Amino acid sequence: MRVLITGANQGIGLQLCVAYQQKGYEVIAVCRNASTELQALECEIIDSIDVIQKDAIARLKQKVGARKIDLLINNAGIYLSQSLDSLNYDAIRQQFEVNTLGPLRVVEALLGNLEKASKIAMISSRMGSIEDNSSGGSYGYRMSKGALNVASKSLAVDLKGRGIALAILHPGYVQTKMVNYNGDISAELSASRLIERIEALNLDNTGTFWHSNGAILPW
Repeated sequence: MRVLITGANQGIGLQLCVAYQQKGYEVIAVCRNASTELQALECEIIDSIDVIQKDAIARLKQKVGARKIDLLINNAGIYLSQSLDSLNYDAIRQQFEVNTLGPLRVVEALLGNLEKASKIAMISSRMGSIEDNSSGGSYGYRMSKGALNVASKSLAVDLKGRGIALAILHPGYVQTKMVNYNGDISAELSASRLIERIEALNLDNTGTFWHSNGAILPW
């Protein structure tokens, strides 16, 4: 079994690489800059890949070649904090490029590598939920993750006929650099929960928006 993971150099992505390697998967770790921790793993690393750059996506496709991908995990993402009093539209656009368009570009580029029974996991956030938003703020992040959820739902519908299932996953509030390590669960625990959700994914529940703890989240 082969898994390709974006944003693999640190945090959740790194721990997913560790966990899938321990499960015996062939791991393709995709990132912009490989960390020392990632380099210490016995997995294939494709670095210098920025998911917002067309030439980088083309290079990723070339590196993967004709190999089948059993599981594609779109984990790369950024969070730039913004309140109503500190709106930065360039930062909002950047989050859309990375969090929304980046995963869509990766899926499009690697569609030919996905076969019947392949799976896709989109690492989103409950902050993309409209109903769940009770604290406001974080405009670019919330908007980009909400848009990712919409795109992911369409992908789930479009790919179901090809036998490809897709999950939309909130990893939890994870202790990563993105949130200055202020989360309430470790990256290791988040990765193990995400893997449980991915293993439970099938064509009957494709397109579901899950919390990593198993709860179904509102749109």
